Amino acid sequence: MIEHHQLPIHQIRIGIYGTSTIVDRIMKVIASFPVFAPVPVVVSEEQEAPELTDRMQGEMEAMLLADPLAQRKLATGEWLPLPVYPVPVNEAGFYRALFAAERQGKLTGGISVDTMPEGVVRQVMQALDLSNVQAVIYAGPEREPGTSAPGERIADFHQAWYDSGACSVALTGIESVARELSKRGIPHERVLPSDQDIQMSLEQAMLSAVSRRNREGQMVVGMIRIDDFAAQALKRNNEHEVQKLKLDIHRMMLDYVESLDGCLSHLGGDEYMFFTTRSVFRRETGGYKAIPLAKAVNKTYGISLSIGIGFGHSASSAGTNARIALSKSKEAGGNACFIIREDRTLIGPLAMAEPERDALSFTDASFIKRAEEAGMASAYLSKLLHQRARFGKYEYKVHELAHLLGITVRSAHRLLQLWSDHDLVEISGIEKVPRGRPRQIFKFSFLE
Repeated sequence: MIEHHQLPIHQIRIGIYGTSTIVDRIMKVIASFPVFAPVPVVVSEEQEAPELTDRMQGEMEAMLLADPLAQRKLATGEWLPLPVYPVPVNEAGFYRALFAAERQGKLTGGISVDTMPEGVVRQVMQALDLSNVQAVIYAGPEREPGTSAPGERIADFHQAWYDSGACSVALTGIESVARELSKRGIPHERVLPSDQDIQMSLEQAMLSAVSRRNREGQMVVGMIRIDDFAAQALKRNNEHEVQKLKLDIHRMMLDYVESLDGCLSHLGGDEYMFFTTRSVFRRETGGYKAIPLAKAVNKTYGISLSIGIGFGHSASSAGTNARIALSKSKEAGGNACFIIREDRTLIGPLAMAEPERDALSFTDASFIKRAEEAGMASAYLSKLLHQRARFGKYEYKVHELAHLLGITVRSAHRLLQLWSDHDLVEISGIEKVPRGRPRQIFKFSFLE
């Protein structure tokens, strides 16, 4: 009888990127990690990294990267489409290379080394009682400007020391350098990651992927309140039109929540609640940037919404956070959406139409606590964040701030002094007026 085994649905698709030598080594180690569904990506040259990782976007959850040159090339770019986990080369790999050089009779003089930290090299040499053996370590760039192949400059470094007679063998962690040294007839050994190094990188990738999956499947609760619905109802000619308006809005809410693969509940009056998952909500909001529902309702009926979104590890905590977020949207004057994450981090306000600028702002719980201790009420913070998102404003004169917060100029002066003492506000300039005293301009630096 032949048994058919179906792949577990929880397997993590991980790309194994590198040259054939290291990919084969990783594939042997990864066999002991059934949680992974590995996809080997064998390359011959390190400069293939950007093209290949772009092709892998959407197909992999993570990528394991072993080649040192490719690691540096990828690490300096901002285009990385998926999490990348490097496989480091530590003491064990260096021990093995030295042992192989000694066993093959290559260790008759000094050694030249690349891709290894100087501290690790000195420590290993001392532990093996090889302090009398000269070790020179490459610390320059990987390639000379204008050269075609990566690693040529490193190969030149090894050859210079070999030709001088000071070094008898080169230890390299880069396959392209090893190939070039072979062409030049220079004795060398590859410094490869040990099985333990590979296992540690795989464990890191596994834990991160599981954490990310748990976060993406996290419960999201949304609360929506129609701003000043009573005033909108008074504009209708009769009760029939009011009821029809309610049905039309309800239908629009249903359509929006359907796009979220969620569930909608009418709480009565002018409030609604919906449930969805974090991954879907992030996708439909463009990475927590905009709420298309708000634009649609405003364009169709001239009605604005206050929206609060709560993340949480349970429905209860997500619901509590959604209610807090909704209160901040109301405090901001309506037509706003805030998110409270599971760690009580505040995100927002989100754009209620297509964002004209990167309006998304993050305010952590420690800052909120510090602001509250400085006398900055939650309602004040919400209004300031809302103005920053909609108009890019983070500088105010006293009378402007008083008008925004709905307080007297005298109270605004008192609050600004208090916030300045807590490093939340600083004076950024002076406005001269034809008559009267110059006006100070205050900058909320945390909004900048």
